[in-house]
Parts: sequence; structure tokens; C-alpha cells
Amino acid sequence: MILPRRRGLAEQAADAAIDTACRLLRLPSIRNEFPDVADRAVKDQMTYRGFPADLLMTECDDRARRRSERRIKAAGFPREKSLRTFDFDANPNIDPATIHTLAARRRTALPSPPNESFGGWTKTFTDPRLCAAIVDRLTFNGTIIETGTDSYRLASTRARAEAPASAS
Repeated sequence: MILPRRRGLAEQAADAAIDTACRLLRLPSIRNEFPDVADRAVKDQMTYRGFPADLLMTECDDRARRRSERRIKAAGFPREKSLRTFDFDANPNIDPATIHTLAARRRTALPSPPNESFGGWTKTFTDPRLCAAIVDRLTFNGTIIETGTDSYRLASTRARAEAPASAS
């Protein structure tokens, strides 16, 4: 005699097995996100290949985020600087949507620190052909984001210097 399988019990057992396996294999993100990803897979009718791919990418993304946070912490920077803490209101020339789109593509970024347009680089690189070659290589397949000519750090320093000292 074959007894009908109870769906709830089988799902509970599967959830427990997944939790245990994730602990043993050290997959904390899959362990934490599994219920949500599984529900989304049912709702979106994911394929058998799409579901584990989504789970594995969740783990990979979270590991990359944690690795980055560990490296930043180990570097001992005096303060955190990331896109999460960036003040987009400080410079209206910077489009937050563009920055976040570029960051999602897995952000090689090359900041160009001079507060000078590319045309003014001939002051630094006096050979026009060399200057053109450098600009060409820096901008090829890139996105140029003009931030303006005002220095954020200089403005911040001036604002702190002009602020009245707090009374003790």
C-alpha cells in the first residue's frame, strides 16, 4: 500500500535539508535567501536551470559585496566612501541613474582627477599627438561624466572653516 505524500511535510524536510547543506557548505546567502528566491521562482515560472542559477548568483553577489567590505575595513580608511554614501545633491551635474547603471555593469572606472577639460590637457601633455592618444584610449567605449570645475573637497573644507566654532 502506497501512502499519499504530504506536501507540507516534504517541503519542511526539504527546507531543513537545504538549511543543513548550506551550513555545511558555507553558503550563507543561499541559506538566507532561499525562501524568497524559491517563491519568486514559482511566481516567475523559472526553469530548472534558471532557479539554481539565480540562487548561485545571489551567493556570488553577496560574497563579492562582503569581500569588498572586508577589504575596505582592512585598508583602515579614515571614513567610508562608496556609492551608498555618495551625496548626489552636492553636485547636480552628476546623474545618479547613470552612476548606478555603470556600477551595476561591474564598475572598471577610471577617474580623471584634473579639473580641466580634455582640451586643456595639452598644458600637461605638451605633445599634441601624445595628448590625443591618451584621451583617445581613456575615452574609448567609455562614459564621460563631467562633474564641473568646483572641487567638492575644497568647498567642504571652506564650509568647515567658515562655520562658527561650537560653544563649549
